[in-house]
Amino acid sequence: MMTAQNGKDLLIKLDLTGGGSFTTIAGLRATRISFNAEQVDVTSLESQGGWRELLGGAGVKSAAISGSGVFRDDATDERARQIFFDGTTPDFQVVVPDFGIVEGAFQITAIEYAGSHNGEATFELSLASAGALSFTAI
Repeated sequence: MMTAQNGKDLLIKLDLTGGGSFTTIAGLRATRISFNAEQVDVTSLESQGGWRELLGGAGVKSAAISGSGVFRDDATDERARQIFFDGTTPDFQVVVPDFGIVEGAFQITAIEYAGSHNGEATFELSLASAGALSFTAI
């Protein structure tokens, strides 16, 4: 039986230099990863009982990552901005506690900054997978 996990252990890590050394994105308070697979509908008049049929293994697979936190103007913030403005797709890692590490190329599709006069500056990141992902169980 799996036990409850601490949300702060779900980490988004960024390769700062392209050399394969990953650093947790600074200031994150919340993170999320989702996996998706498109359906390829092959239902026809001959489909048994009129039930929908899907073609296994044929749909496009994708992953999306999002995170939000407080602005720290750290090296990871600077690198994320650079990746967004350059339109590059470097490797990221997502560490899911007691599950594994997902690694692969992602594009930063959105960066949002917000703040109020009596609060801290915050940011939100959105990333989309840009190639095949690997999974390593931990």
